[in-house]
Amino acid sequence: MFTTRPELTGTFGMVASTHWLASATGMAVLEDGGNAFDAAVAAGFVLQVAEPHLCGPAGQVPGLFVTADDPTPRALASQGPSPAGATPEHFASLGLDLIPGSGLLPATVPGAWDGWLLLLRDYGTKPLREVLKYAIGYARNGVPLVSRVGDTIRAVERLFAEHWPTSAALWMPDGKPASGLHRNPALAGTWERLLREAESVTGREAQIDAGRRAWSQGFVAEAIEEFSRQAFRDDSGRDHAGLLTGDDLASWSASYEDPAFVDVGDWRLVKLGGWTQGPALLQQALLLHGFRDDLSYVDGIPSERTVHLATEAAKLAFADREAWYGDTDVPLDVLLSPAYTDARRALITDTASPDLRPGDARGPARLPAILDSLRGLEAGDGATGEPTVGPQGQTRGDTVHLDVVDAAGNLVSLTPSGGWLQSSPAIPSLGFCLDSRGQMFWLEQGLPNSLAPRKRPRITLSPSLALRDGVPTLAFGTPGGDQQDQWQLCFWLAHVYGGLNLQESIDTPAWHTTAFPSSFYPRAWNPRELVAESRLGSSTLDALRERGHAVVDAGDWALGRLSAVSRTGGLLRAAANARGMQGYAAGR
Repeated sequence: MFTTRPELTGTFGMVASTHWLASATGMAVLEDGGNAFDAAVAAGFVLQVAEPHLCGPAGQVPGLFVTADDPTPRALASQGPSPAGATPEHFASLGLDLIPGSGLLPATVPGAWDGWLLLLRDYGTKPLREVLKYAIGYARNGVPLVSRVGDTIRAVERLFAEHWPTSAALWMPDGKPASGLHRNPALAGTWERLLREAESVTGREAQIDAGRRAWSQGFVAEAIEEFSRQAFRDDSGRDHAGLLTGDDLASWSASYEDPAFVDVGDWRLVKLGGWTQGPALLQQALLLHGFRDDLSYVDGIPSERTVHLATEAAKLAFADREAWYGDTDVPLDVLLSPAYTDARRALITDTASPDLRPGDARGPARLPAILDSLRGLEAGDGATGEPTVGPQGQTRGDTVHLDVVDAAGNLVSLTPSGGWLQSSPAIPSLGFCLDSRGQMFWLEQGLPNSLAPRKRPRITLSPSLALRDGVPTLAFGTPGGDQQDQWQLCFWLAHVYGGLNLQESIDTPAWHTTAFPSSFYPRAWNPRELVAESRLGSSTLDALRERGHAVVDAGDWALGRLSAVSRTGGLLRAAANARGMQGYAAGR
């Protein structure tokens, strides 16, 4: 089949990410004697400068990894919780029935800095300065902005000019959207001050911990609290102050967790737990393994039946996401069990289902009462909390992703996000803005993902790892909000059942459904809608319509920004998505 680029193969190290500067940075660290964790942290900080519309210093970074010494997968949990003041009563007093997707109200405790430093401290080998210097250099001296940064700024240009003057000052120099070589001296200064405070003590690990404290208990926390007291316009159409305090930052730190997993044939697929949407990929994989004899690819193109079955499996898994997932006691023992999977699989017919059908995993399933009023809504332009994929497949921004593997066998998959330049007004003394992940909570109480103080929202960020015959083999992921675990399913099916290599699996035509509520304001959903790339073929798209799918032709190359790395024996491989012309893999 045609591929946009070769699958890279080597023996030394591989980095794949959504931006070439991050991939090159990761390789520079590997060449300088660092391991996969050092490379990932350095690349992650560069992504905050190179893709500021997709991730930022005050975002979050969930990850999955194994080490050369231990094949047991671990999860990095660095999504901060809601502020102590984020009560349902507070939002009710503001007359809101949904949490806005932009501004200061939806901010959660920034998690990225602490998560990156925790990973570096425990599994890396380099001092903090050695991995942060690349990002500082780009912030201080300038980074070449991709055109999509300017496109994003133009989409919120009026908002910046009229309501977010600090963002206008940073991202609209001379009154025009930033382009070309862009400098962020305030951000460089923030990182340099954090380094100075970190290096006031001796020892690599002690310095990293001092840097963590300087953020959560020092000048960064103070600046965030002071700025959050101001009121700014959000996409509710009104001005609201934020809720984050220094105590919120000081009371939280990143941690490690045991991930969720399922065994599918000779593969073990690993995801973060039920406080994320990650188990939705596990449920889809289990459902479709029962249809494995029906899944087929010809010259890299999936059959119409493959797409139909995958779409119907996605509807079931994401209906369960809405009913059961959240930062609470999620019944994964039931949701991933053979009996439950078999019962759910029996619901899949030859016709597209128009219904949102969660299962009774622990008593009767309950969905948010507001859902019917959100059916068919379309998110408008302007202050966009997560610039999600539009009905034609356009990407108004997203998230980022990176995967790294080294010769020793360290393997890591990370999906940083949040703190997008368009999500919240810039804090001028720090050079970055807060995140808007709190919009993912429901204000209705009694649901797994209902808002509560000091609780994590059920996030869409969803990196993946896979072991084959017990050996850590594969790391992959993609930006894309609710689409992440659908586009990853496209990759998984192509690689595992279609026999395609990493690059072929990324390049094969992708699809997703919007037949469940979006995680992002205004939480719209469209029963039966199936967004698919044209390269599936007109006959396949027509056949899907005959099954009852409301097919939206997204164009030839529109969906997904996947990257992947693998290790089999001593051979390392990598691939990255050509859609959007930003993602690259590097290695030797």
